[in-house]
Amino acid sequence: MRVNLRSATASNIRMDKAKIEAAHTVIETITEMAQAGIPLMRRVLPDEDVHFWEHYPDDDARDSKTRSRWYYHVHAPGDRDPAEHGHFHLFLHRTQIDPGSELLAQPSEGEDAPAHVTHVAGLSIDLNGIPTTWFATNRWVTDEFLYAAPTMIDHLGAYNVDDTGEDSLVNRFLTAMVALYCDELADLLHERDTRQAELVSERGSEAYEAENDVLATCAIDLDAKIESLGLE
Repeated sequence: MRVNLRSATASNIRMDKAKIEAAHTVIETITEMAQAGIPLMRRVLPDEDVHFWEHYPDDDARDSKTRSRWYYHVHAPGDRDPAEHGHFHLFLHRTQIDPGSELLAQPSEGEDAPAHVTHVAGLSIDLNGIPTTWFATNRWVTDEFLYAAPTMIDHLGAYNVDDTGEDSLVNRFLTAMVALYCDELADLLHERDTRQAELVSERGSEAYEAENDVLATCAIDLDAKIESLGLE
């Protein structure tokens, strides 16, 4: 098989450029939050009466152009890592996935399900508002339409929540984090599928519907990631 080196090189340059632009956005948004003294979670949560497990915002943050979305929530003490404040769940809408893409599993309501979304990943945030971990979940956790890793990876570039109407720094930060960590997210999604396949081989299709909530994780070191791109 012949490889078009010129095309491959151009593609790599575009990808590197996109990651560098995303890294600049991550640095810029985190810096602005720090300078304002308002970290990620305070930009999402109410000043008081934060309820465990609730979605913030209540009906999710939905991009008016792409239909990508996110929400943040906090697990009860004892049901989360003590170093975690809470986490974001990031989604593509099914309209962003190529028609005909094969589903691995779907909500019990099928096409009548209330939310036609597919989970990109979860993003854990520490007590200072800094991202620490990516994680991938079982289908039931977010009641998603579950697509295989190759389909999700092909569509990671479609994730964009810059226009949700929520805090603009949070929106831009989340869009940029997906772009910056696209390679790690690809590995995460493949690991999710491998673990999911093991569970399905043991229990059949019911393995999508109970227990085994987190199937794969990936630690985040922003300083190392930014340094790997030649940035400081």
